[in-house]
Amino acid sequence: MTRWKLTIEYDGRAFAGWQRQAEAPSVQQALEEAIFGFSGERVTVNGAGRTDAGVHARGQVAHIDLAKETNARTVCDAVNAHLRLGGHGVAVLRAEAVAADFEARFGAIRRAYRYEIVNRRAPLTVDAGLAWHVHVPLDAAAMQAGAQHLIGKHDFTTFRAAQCQAKSPVRTMDAITVTRAGERIAIDVVARSFLHSQVRAFAGSLKLVGEGRWPPEEIAAALAAHDRARCGPTAPPDGLYLMQVDY
Repeated sequence: MTRWKLTIEYDGRAFAGWQRQAEAPSVQQALEEAIFGFSGERVTVNGAGRTDAGVHARGQVAHIDLAKETNARTVCDAVNAHLRLGGHGVAVLRAEAVAADFEARFGAIRRAYRYEIVNRRAPLTVDAGLAWHVHVPLDAAAMQAGAQHLIGKHDFTTFRAAQCQAKSPVRTMDAITVTRAGERIAIDVVARSFLHSQVRAFAGSLKLVGEGRWPPEEIAAALAAHDRARCGPTAPPDGLYLMQVDY
């Protein structure tokens, strides 16, 4: 039996999220079916992050256990071949044999998410479903100033979805940066773990700062309130990407 670490990319638009569900397509199910097609083994694909419906990944990590004798290149190529046959927007970028105690979820020490905004008047075409279209002008420098109030260890009740099942709202944000390149604005957030919809809640509140409807200091006031009602609107899933998981 070999444990394999998989690095995975996917377009989340066709899925109800990462986690397998009884009556809706999921990324986990697509991978498990592709692995069965290649190996004949029913395995559980254990992911590092349970992304929500419509959320994408450029660097999701998962682990599987296979009895089949094989190698990393074959795992990648064979699983990808079956994913293509199924018409799924999922690809295994890398496969690595790892120690038997490697855990994709519980062994992670850092996760990096990016929220992408396209800030222009014209509607989206190529980026439709892959970024948040904001047609009013945004001040990325003001958003960056507001984002700095979120760095560090805090009670993030304000930026936590009502359905979040985490035992504690306390998390530590290691870094948050807001940058602009032309019409594109990226919000990059790094932490060991996140609350449900936390990055999307950040993005929605920072948009209000970018519009000038909130001063940057309002982010600190909202955070200190520990009240979900003080959060800005939750940004849509379209612009959210799981970029990287570190171990």
